[in-house]
Amino acid sequence: MQIKIALAQMNPTLGDLAGNAAQIVALAQQAADAGAAILVTPELALCGYPPEDLALRPDFYDENARVLAQLASQLPATLTVVVGHPLNEYGRFFNAASVLRAGQIEAVYRKQKLPNHSVFDEQRTFVMGEAACVFDCCGMRFGINICADIWEPGTATQARDAGAQALLVLNASPFHIAKQTERHEVARHRVLETNLPLVYVNMVGGQDELVFDGASFALDAHGDLSAQFPAFISGLHFVEIEHGQPRGAMHPQPDHEAAVYQALVLGVHDYVEKNGFPSVLVGSSGGIDSALTLTIAVDAIGADRVQAVMMPSQFTASMSLEDAEQLAVNLGIRYDVQPIKLMFDMFLSELADEFNNLPFDQTEENIQARVRGIILMALSNKFGHLVLTTGNKSEMASGYATLYGDMAGGFAVLKDVAKTLVWRLARYRNQLGNVETPLIPERIITRPPSAELRADQCDQDSLPPYEILDAIMASYVENDMAPHEIIAAGHSAADVRKVIGLIDRSEYKRRQSPPGIRVTARGFGRDRRYPITNKYRAP
Repeated sequence: MQIKIALAQMNPTLGDLAGNAAQIVALAQQAADAGAAILVTPELALCGYPPEDLALRPDFYDENARVLAQLASQLPATLTVVVGHPLNEYGRFFNAASVLRAGQIEAVYRKQKLPNHSVFDEQRTFVMGEAACVFDCCGMRFGINICADIWEPGTATQARDAGAQALLVLNASPFHIAKQTERHEVARHRVLETNLPLVYVNMVGGQDELVFDGASFALDAHGDLSAQFPAFISGLHFVEIEHGQPRGAMHPQPDHEAAVYQALVLGVHDYVEKNGFPSVLVGSSGGIDSALTLTIAVDAIGADRVQAVMMPSQFTASMSLEDAEQLAVNLGIRYDVQPIKLMFDMFLSELADEFNNLPFDQTEENIQARVRGIILMALSNKFGHLVLTTGNKSEMASGYATLYGDMAGGFAVLKDVAKTLVWRLARYRNQLGNVETPLIPERIITRPPSAELRADQCDQDSLPPYEILDAIMASYVENDMAPHEIIAAGHSAADVRKVIGLIDRSEYKRRQSPPGIRVTARGFGRDRRYPITNKYRAP
């Protein structure tokens, strides 16, 4: 017995039911032409994931049902298609998957394990299913699971007990660093519990702050990886099941920096394209954060749609101007210079009586950042650019960013990228090009970071070294370690108290920041919800 299964590693657009259905029809025709018997789509492929509070609207379910019925009638007659979609049954809302064959909806599976942690909030919108769903194709019986169903024991065994000889798992599993290793391990546990081979298909694409990386795979009945498909690339892939064991192509997976970089590029591309922005605008400073942001933007949507604006003040070093211009030349993007000294001086003149000769401090520094924010937003309003902010996770954590200044914009590319990772990503990207003439000028990477808002300023004047800050931040934010545990791990008590104090006091800023791409297991977004008004301080 030999069965060919096609995996639709597709990139749906949330809410574009007609467009997503058209994708499925096109992939189904390709699968049928290639001799596949089954096509499996990702979780909620028909509507996109996560639908959030769209999944509380009855009209949303009505339209999904209409499009699903229409889709069933458009599929090749020789193909069985498993499609993820939302389902309304008498006012009970389910995350479901239907088996479509010969123009009909032949069977329906309702997801049983509804995740309610991290970025997931499915118990808010869906009801848990209870029953297995097993269908026959070409003399073999297949059980359906959906994403979180396999992260706990129970549903896979239920499918086996209902007669399944292989598991088909539909997923919308978002990327974070090392996530693929976790998926392999979790899937292996289900295989060893059931002695069934497992075929896992995952969504690709960006949806607001989430990026789905694809990387679909198959495990044989021994739990060994028998097929591995590309990450961050949509497409149709095939698994052959022969004598009950799946086999397919083995594609190498990206390493740490490559995976993060590809996630950022895909996240920017889909945010821009799916929201219909014609171009992006970045405030270029000659520093590493804006340089990496610009480089990612060019890789995502092309140099002709990216514009950089350098806004020097009297505190801007000549090397910053030189490096910003050289980067723009290397990237082939439009580059403009808009000095802010005159506007900055006018603000100070207007405020002179109020300030009454008080010393220069953070107030004047923030005015500069806000003047730059006004310029960027004015250009955005006039020409329709999406402003990409350039702040990294270390700055978001410590509050080393200015509300309505460098935080002004529509999308925060590096919001979940620590400063030390920013440097590694810049070096990674330079390795992909001409090493003799690096894309990001070497001086941008090696010079000490500075906001250049006052004379001879350096980030480390007010922050611990980034290697220390980032390690403490990861322990506290991503791993929920208590201060005493971080100190016991080798950090000085003074550094730990300072960094945690900065993090706790800056929640109000993060709450007002634009959405940004999540690449860690705990970003400053939907998966970390801390109160702003909060007197608790960990002992």
